[in-house]
Amino acid sequence: MAVFEKYYVYTILSLRDFDLYTGITNNLKTRIEEHMRGIVSSTKIRIPFKLIHYEYFINLEDARKREMYLKSARGKAELKDSLKRTLASKTYMPYRISR
Repeated sequence: MAVFEKYYVYTILSLRDFDLYTGITNNLKTRIEEHMRGIVSSTKIRIPFKLIHYEYFINLEDARKREMYLKSARGKAELKDSLKRTLASKTYMPYRISR
């Protein structure tokens, strides 16, 4: 039986500044935990996060191309459009905003 590598292209939402971060990993659970613990230097000042999107690949080159696309202006706009209800609903917020 053939064993395939796993690659995930993922997008997390910063609950601090509500910006998106897209990355690639071969262990999604561990990588998200690293983001949450502040181990990833590029995102440590933006904790906490919520995983809002991921895609699974068995080919690293395909995964890298998808990651680069989602990081481009056009790809980010497409992703935001496809997640517009998620982003508008505020159901990802772990706290209540009092007025």
